Amino acid sequence: MNDARVIALGFFDGIHIGHAALLRRTRERADELDCRACALTFDRHPDAVIFGTDVPLIASLPDRELLMKERFGMDEVLLAHFDHAMMTMPWETFVSDELRNRLRARHVVCGHDFRFGYRGEGTPERLAGACRRLGMGCDIIPKVTLDGETVSSTRIREQLASGEFDEALRFLGHPPVYSGVVAHGNRIGTTLAVPTANLPFPDGVLVPARGVYCARVALEGRDYPAVVNIGVHPTAGASERPVLEAWIFDFSGDLYGKQISVWLCGFLRPERTFPSMQALRAQILLDAAEAKARLSRPE
Repeated sequence: MNDARVIALGFFDGIHIGHAALLRRTRERADELDCRACALTFDRHPDAVIFGTDVPLIASLPDRELLMKERFGMDEVLLAHFDHAMMTMPWETFVSDELRNRLRARHVVCGHDFRFGYRGEGTPERLAGACRRLGMGCDIIPKVTLDGETVSSTRIREQLASGEFDEALRFLGHPPVYSGVVAHGNRIGTTLAVPTANLPFPDGVLVPARGVYCARVALEGRDYPAVVNIGVHPTAGASERPVLEAWIFDFSGDLYGKQISVWLCGFLRPERTFPSMQALRAQILLDAAEAKARLSRPE
């Protein structure tokens, strides 16, 4: 493999089925050209810089990297700092100086709606033309639709926030993942004999609809089934911010300070308040049984 790169261009929030088409093409081209398969993404959503709008992300930057490497075989995930200089860079400069000279791109792949450079003047068509002049290859991936609807990160954010979880799974093409270091909680789970791993949501990451989910947890190279609650545990006194709490089946030991990745596989029920802690524990046991049954079914 030489040191040249085939580079996928985009923000890639959530890595949905539209992104998947782009990343698969990148992997294919890299294999054909004996290059490194890479994805170029940004540390901040461009809309947050250009328009000052708050864009809650489907996946944190580490989880975007995890998805692109583990599920789509990217050799590298390249991170660009999106700031005023990047925002105002002429599109021709981005292609010649950034892609060809600095990143050693031999071939690039982008989506049909990719925009770059000052005022978004860089279009897929202009990119393809510049690549031809500079001796680089370029693929433009057409629009990807599902049931007649364009697949987009914006639509998936709406689905996750509103509780349309099954639809979000179809548009993503994989379970959403939340990674982080297990933190100390209020020990409610331990009190109820259902110890949970508490995972705070990173700043800027969208919190899915509150409720109970079945999940799989990656921990120290192994995969465990789990039941997850996302919410503010109102029965025990509501917390200020939602937290992800995972009861990991078939595991015993101290999880504090350990890195885990939680893959949400299905929605079981909304969050609700119970009349007593005993009633809450009884429902958790029912949720756990349903989660085990759901996770044991063939996909």
